[in-house]
Amino acid sequence: MEDMLSMLSIFKDKYLTWIDLPVMTVIDVVEIIIIAFLFYTILLWIKSTRAWMLFKGLMVILVFVMVAAVFQMTTILWLAEKTLNVGVIALVIIFQPELRRALEQLGRKSFLKGVTVLDFGKDQVENVSEKTINELVRACFEMGKVKTGALIVMEDTVVLTEYERTGILVDAILTNQLLINIFEKNTPLHDGAIIVRGNRIVSATCYLPLSDNMELSKELGTRHRAAVGISELSDSLTIVVSEETGGVSVATSGRLIRGLDQEGLRTQLKALQKYEPETKRKGLLKRRLKNAKKDIPADHK
Repeated sequence: MEDMLSMLSIFKDKYLTWIDLPVMTVIDVVEIIIIAFLFYTILLWIKSTRAWMLFKGLMVILVFVMVAAVFQMTTILWLAEKTLNVGVIALVIIFQPELRRALEQLGRKSFLKGVTVLDFGKDQVENVSEKTINELVRACFEMGKVKTGALIVMEDTVVLTEYERTGILVDAILTNQLLINIFEKNTPLHDGAIIVRGNRIVSATCYLPLSDNMELSKELGTRHRAAVGISELSDSLTIVVSEETGGVSVATSGRLIRGLDQEGLRTQLKALQKYEPETKRKGLLKRRLKNAKKDIPADHK
């Protein structure tokens, strides 16, 4: 490290005499690395929790404040300055559950493991296969025929770890038979919600927050209110099978879509998961292989 700094100093004295570069020591480089690591960790943590949506809202407000600063909008700048200190305290209160969870996870690790492994949340969204969608649709309507209640949360970009921990770990590939067995009445796992991540059921008997939306129909039960509640706090899609009517509903973005048929449920799943049919990918692969064969010279065949 010292040799590299000395080489940079020689290069500056020889070619960059007109630039007033700050003097950097080994401590300065280490400090920059630590700050960059902490900043990256915080951004990764924010992106993989509910805080990401709030963070985007704060960025919009910050853009408005910057525009106000450019055009010298004194009233807006005065309000922003007065609410800055209160805003910092409000952010700590709003993010209190996430901050506590992050500190708990940091305390469970050794220092080196905490530096090398970042698992405050997933940075990749697992896609849902065509088989999983078909199994989901089939299971939901089979349960609907016999009026077996079900609550299935399809995780998207916001990781639902805090709700996953309220249930029982399953970590199994999603199948029609497994879903029906989980929600069968009088079984240990039938009460509560299951959380699906990609093509796997990660947890069962999970507790979800209930929605306070007064516009929801009074005839809706706890399952429907829990489905709307989790959709208000994340970008997940939640499937509800009514125990009273056998009807299938979907909750997303705080809205409840009721009375879905099989094709409607399949469309909702494909749209949320940005689903690309496997047949399309296979067709593209076949075309590429066909074109590759055409490009092979005759003497090499």
